[in-house]
Amino acid sequence: MRVLAPEWVDGIVCVDGEICLEDVTRYREAKTLYDAALGDVASVVGAFRKPPRVVFCATEGCYRSFGFAASSATDVGTSGIVVSPRGWTIPYLRHEMIHHRQGEELGVFALLFKPEWLIEGMAYALSDDPRQRLSGRWQRAREKFRRWWREIGRRNLWEEARKI
Repeated sequence: MRVLAPEWVDGIVCVDGEICLEDVTRYREAKTLYDAALGDVASVVGAFRKPPRVVFCATEGCYRSFGFAASSATDVGTSGIVVSPRGWTIPYLRHEMIHHRQGEELGVFALLFKPEWLIEGMAYALSDDPRQRLSGRWQRAREKFRRWWREIGRRNLWEEARKI
C-alpha cells in the first residue's frame, strides 16, 4: 500500500506523477537518473505502457519503512519501485524498470512462475550491470539469459518469453 500511496509515508513528497522523494532537494538528481534509465530500458525492451512511479529514499530508515532492507532497490509489480540510498544509480534503476516492463508484458502473477534465469537474468543482462561477475545464481541466470537472447533476437523478446 505504501508504494501505491507513498505520499502517505512520513517524509515522502511526490513531486510529479512518477517521482517521489524523501529529500526533495535531490529532485534534479532523481529526475536525471529516472529519465536516463527510462529511455535506456524503453530502447531495449519496448516503451512503457505506464512509466513506473519511483520512490527515492535518502535514508535506510525510509527504505525499511517500505518493508525492504538488504537490496538496493525493489520493484513492486507494476505498482512502483522503491530505491534505497545505495540504489541511486542508472544500472539499479534500469534493473528495476526491466522488472516493471516484465510485469506489464507478462503479468505480475505470471512472473511468479517464470524461471529465475528469465526474470533476473534479463534484468541483470539488459540493465548493463557493470559488474563482471555476480554472485553464483545471478551470474548463472545472466549467462543463461544472454544465450537465450542471442537465439531469439530482440524483436521476439516478449513473444518468446510468454512461451516459457
